[in-house]
Amino acid sequence: MSSRLAAAELCDERFLASLEALRLVARRVAPRGRFAEQRSRALGGGFEFKDYRPYAAGDDLRSVDWNLYRRLGRVFVRLCEELEDLPLYLLPDVSKSAWLEDPPRALAGLRASLALAAISLGQHDKVGIFPFDTDLRVLQRPTSGKNRILQFAQLCSGLEPAPGLDGATDLPRSLARFQALGLREGLVCVVSDFFDPAGIDAVIAALHGVRSKLLLVQLVRKSDAQPALTGDLRLSDCESGAVTDVSITPAVLERYRAAHARFDAALADFARARQAGLVKLDVDADVVAQLAKLFEAGTQLV
Repeated sequence: MSSRLAAAELCDERFLASLEALRLVARRVAPRGRFAEQRSRALGGGFEFKDYRPYAAGDDLRSVDWNLYRRLGRVFVRLCEELEDLPLYLLPDVSKSAWLEDPPRALAGLRASLALAAISLGQHDKVGIFPFDTDLRVLQRPTSGKNRILQFAQLCSGLEPAPGLDGATDLPRSLARFQALGLREGLVCVVSDFFDPAGIDAVIAALHGVRSKLLLVQLVRKSDAQPALTGDLRLSDCESGAVTDVSITPAVLERYRAAHARFDAALADFARARQAGLVKLDVDADVVAQLAKLFEAGTQLV
């Protein structure tokens, strides 16, 4: 599928209408179904009580606990947890390999990004979009506004694979570039298949360096774990151009399946240890419908 056809599908009316339906689903489910908690480290005049501290000159008298004063004869103020917006930083994988298949994973990844953006914008949070391949780009700096989703869709529809042999996957470099932007902590959502020439260990090491909360959206196909390949083949890397001759035997397939299982387990183990969200999305199925089911089931995404 060409990038132009993917762009047309990304902005069609049916898909944009499905984003609004997803926003409604996310709004009506139990709070634990939300993919982020908008809580601040600051304690002040919020609604949820957290602690007391002695009164100091200049404190708001409305925060004084007069019942406590009557019991103890000392003046304390109530500290409540403040709520604030939670920036959502979307990092969709638009490397050359993401555009290779039909339909391309890039299309599913951008749709997933827009779906999560729609939910976050509906919660009055700021959303930024930072697509990556060999390096990370700033497509949209964090901004808010429920009606910006169409603008986001138009920006994403302009993305396309890099020409020639450019656009190879380099997630470690892209994450380092993201950290160098110096944005305030929020929720970083990486949307990718997480296949990288450097290997899963390098990817996990780079993810460890992200200072924000993490949500990993893993774009999968059934053929990832069970490739339908047989015989003598010449395999060409679409990003590097490297060519390898391989004889596909049952033993080779078994070694491949074992390597893929280790890859999957390493990503899942990292997510558990880091308390990050990990969502597997089948790129051959409706992305918004899959996300809606997660919210309806009350799945804790982060």
